[in-house]
Amino acid sequence: MNAKSLQSAFFASMADPQAFRLMFDQQPNVFFFVKDRESRLVAASEPMWTRLGLEGEANVIGRLDEDFYPEQAAKSYRADDALVFRTGKPLINRLEVWYDEQRTLTWFLTTKVPLRGKNGKIIGLMGLTRRDEGRSGHQPSSEVTLIVSHIQKNTCRILSTAELARECGLSERTLYRKVHQALGITPYELMLRIRIESAAEALIQTRDKVIDIATAHGFCDQSAFTQHFRKRIGMTPKQFRMRHQG
Repeated sequence: MNAKSLQSAFFASMADPQAFRLMFDQQPNVFFFVKDRESRLVAASEPMWTRLGLEGEANVIGRLDEDFYPEQAAKSYRADDALVFRTGKPLINRLEVWYDEQRTLTWFLTTKVPLRGKNGKIIGLMGLTRRDEGRSGHQPSSEVTLIVSHIQKNTCRILSTAELARECGLSERTLYRKVHQALGITPYELMLRIRIESAAEALIQTRDKVIDIATAHGFCDQSAFTQHFRKRIGMTPKQFRMRHQG
């Protein structure tokens, strides 16, 4: 019996085809989920449904992202699902907002891979969401880690792509390629998201005026800050502060 046949025979003999899911229930910082072709949740690990504030997996099944997340965040998740369904290719380490321990939206990495039925057609996807904590072999390259670190140290101002590339010892073209390959977004979008994450933290932890937080994070005025914040977090800075402070 060759290796492939041995593997196939073993998995076919399993009494419970979902047995592997039990592993994810033991990983507190890894959130596992499965969706059908309509992007309805059909499975979720215990850490995931607990993070969503639910009392059991049954409360997840059949639900959509719109039931749990702000509108813009849910649209982003669904767009990624559609891309996986359309192309049949996985999305690896997509940088997106998700809930942390305090149910505050912050940045996580999500991987989604297509699931195929017995006829070979895509019937859904499974995914993992996790923090970028440097423990996985699929982490962004050391150059991307350096890029993110440099942006985080300069959230008070707008960095140009040229300046960021120069500080990290890369050409602009290489900077773009490495960030896009690792995180699925452009360097400009990465800089915006990190500044917004820092601003969101300030909204929760301080009583500074929104305009002061906006200018302290490189936004020209409160209107521009609100526009970018709402697009990526799904609510205005004021709504975000009220939800997480009150």
